[in-house]
Amino acid sequence: MAKFRTKNKAISKTIAQERIQYLFEIAKNELSNDSGRSERYISLARKIGMRHRVSIPAELKRNLCKKCGSLLVPGKNSRTRLKDSYVIITCLECGEVKRYPFNKVSKVK
Repeated sequence: MAKFRTKNKAISKTIAQERIQYLFEIAKNELSNDSGRSERYISLARKIGMRHRVSIPAELKRNLCKKCGSLLVPGKNSRTRLKDSYVIITCLECGEVKRYPFNKVSKVK
């Protein structure tokens, strides 16, 4: 019985990861038409991740506002700036600011 249960958990985690990816894609497409529907898709993706104990990938998590839960798309509802050694992403809906460090690439002679 234990083998069967662990096999089902592994399958359910992979399905959950695929669904999270798919919901983020749909949310990005729906943002221009209906922002409420886009926010609903993001909340569903987060709930699926919590239920199956699957983390949202880092590249998708960067496009998510922790405060209001909206999908951040540069130019539509977020502002992206580079300052010193940080990428600064500002949500234009709630004003939340996120900072991510990056390494400056030195010029090769």
